[in-house]
Amino acid sequence: MADVREVRPEDDFDRLRLSAALARHVPESGEGPLTVWQFPAGASNLTYLLARGAWRGVLRRPPRGPVAAKAHDMDREYHWLARLCGAFPLAPRPYWLCDDPSVLPVPFYVMEYRPGDVIDRALPVDLPPGIPWGERVSRSFVATLCTLHAVDWQVAGLGEFGHPEGFLARQVERWIERYRRAATDEIPALEPLIDWLTRSVPPSPPPTAIHNDFKLNNLIVAPGAPDEVRAVVDWEMATIGDPLLDLGVALSYWVEPSDSPELREGLPYPSAQPGFWTRTEIAQEYARRSGLAIDALPYYLVFAYFKLAVIVQQIFVRWKRGQTTDPRFATFDRRVRLLIERAAELAGREELG
Repeated sequence: MADVREVRPEDDFDRLRLSAALARHVPESGEGPLTVWQFPAGASNLTYLLARGAWRGVLRRPPRGPVAAKAHDMDREYHWLARLCGAFPLAPRPYWLCDDPSVLPVPFYVMEYRPGDVIDRALPVDLPPGIPWGERVSRSFVATLCTLHAVDWQVAGLGEFGHPEGFLARQVERWIERYRRAATDEIPALEPLIDWLTRSVPPSPPPTAIHNDFKLNNLIVAPGAPDEVRAVVDWEMATIGDPLLDLGVALSYWVEPSDSPELREGLPYPSAQPGFWTRTEIAQEYARRSGLAIDALPYYLVFAYFKLAVIVQQIFVRWKRGQTTDPRFATFDRRVRLLIERAAELAGREELG
């Protein structure tokens, strides 16, 4: 069984209506009682495991309450996956998109379920001993990202999903705007950081398909073999854009032993464990595989930390407004401050050369 739990009451829905509609629109799901669990990981869209007989599927829907403009777009995510999955087999196949409020009060889609493990706070338990799993997972992580970036996005029909010209500058502007709309607390490092990000935008390499939130716990891996990736999930921010932003985002989650205890606690991923590559080694392997120059990577990493701070802030403000009661989000304001201060620190190093 996947890592699931009972559905939180605030996130539940009319299962009988869903069951009847599912039988009509996804015939392979069969008939009979529908069982629903909730995936506990993730802090943005809500994700559920559906089961009927031997059939399994995954339902994705937006969070409760008002959400940021252009965020949590189920229609866009569904059609992105529908086109990408043929060119990138690690993208799950979507089955059904529904915007009928008589089924659920919000748009949602159902996609295939890929069984496996998720690398979250630690590597899966009971791994075969004597194997350098950290190194192997690190290499597989980079290889998966490079495979995505090598997809011919025009042949795959993904051209309508992005506007590559001026992409990075627009991203910076939009994420600054998102932060200002969701802001709650004064953070002294914020305005100097925003100024640096705005005036230091580097030129971009040729555009590729990018995930835009590529990290270890968005990979489904084979049980007993965490270096064997079975799926990449959570495509809500995917687009056609700057591949170095994807790399920067991946590195912003990739903690290492030299990072502060506060950063490692705020980003509790296993990459700080012995055997995993450092961020520098990840970047060097990416450059070797992709053939891209990574001289401007420090800028992308600074922006990635800021972008992550905005995502966390948007979640925190929903908790503060009472749109969710998930206790995980009560201290997210501390993570926001930590990430902004981390980004400002790195930007200061770049400013000083």
